[in-house]
Amino acid sequence: MTTFVDRLHQAIQTKNTPALVGLDPRWDQLPEELKKTASGQGGTLDCIHARAYEAFCSRIIDVVAPLVPAVKPQSAFFEACGPAGVEALRNVIKAARNAGLIVICDAKRGDIGSTAQAYAAAYLAGEDPDAAPFAADCLTVNPYMGVDTLQPFVDRAQQVGAGIYVLVRTSNPGARDFQDRETDSTKLFENVADRVEELSLDLADGSDYGSIGAVVGATYPKELSELRQRMPHVPLLIPGYGSQGGTAADVASAFDANGLGAIVNSSRGIIFGFRSGKLAEEYGEAKWEAGIEAATKLMIEDLAAR
Repeated sequence: MTTFVDRLHQAIQTKNTPALVGLDPRWDQLPEELKKTASGQGGTLDCIHARAYEAFCSRIIDVVAPLVPAVKPQSAFFEACGPAGVEALRNVIKAARNAGLIVICDAKRGDIGSTAQAYAAAYLAGEDPDAAPFAADCLTVNPYMGVDTLQPFVDRAQQVGAGIYVLVRTSNPGARDFQDRETDSTKLFENVADRVEELSLDLADGSDYGSIGAVVGATYPKELSELRQRMPHVPLLIPGYGSQGGTAADVASAFDANGLGAIVNSSRGIIFGFRSGKLAEEYGEAKWEAGIEAATKLMIEDLAAR
């Protein structure tokens, strides 16, 4: 069985970029053509939104699949549409897998015992897309109920060749409210990082990296650099690039000498890039798919110059 991190790194090397496209559909920002088509097919408002989200994300997948190694659907936007949205999420994940993309489902799950096992079984398919209902290669996980709540996800990841990204240092401004709390001169996020390093090292089996990753925001570049040193065997998922203010220079320290060890996410800056700035002038809504392609290529070029 090929591990998640090996499949991810192979995909990064094949596409020659660590760029990750986040799929965060929002109704008010969708192209009018998609909203009109979805509305014309009838049904409840939730069904219409879910239908449009699936169509939008599926077309994004077609655009970015030749360019990037992975996509990250955010489950919350789909779940907000109820059962129809959950079905749309499942279909989007399948479409991405069929396009040869690594899929990181951003659901930030976390719970105790059998509940965590159920979440892991639902989302973590790993190497075989038929091994779980939502067929993701990887899942984001919240660790703040304790290390025992991570273990069911770790076990499932090892069983099916999946991965998890544990929230360690998130990109939001309020991250300091809890993550910076100190005990015995060690901050909470540093304690979490140490535990994640232990878990990933156990799965690394002599390799440079294990399949237990960490979410570390680009908006805290100093901490990102320090955490890279603190977690040498941990692959990093880096949000906060682009729309949240993180730059290519901010994320440079996350990578090893081979350009591996991290993947950098951009959501709004890619999928709605056609709505602002020079991309809006050149492409706009009339050529939104070309605008998304152009935004993706700009990110790839930017990261390559880090």
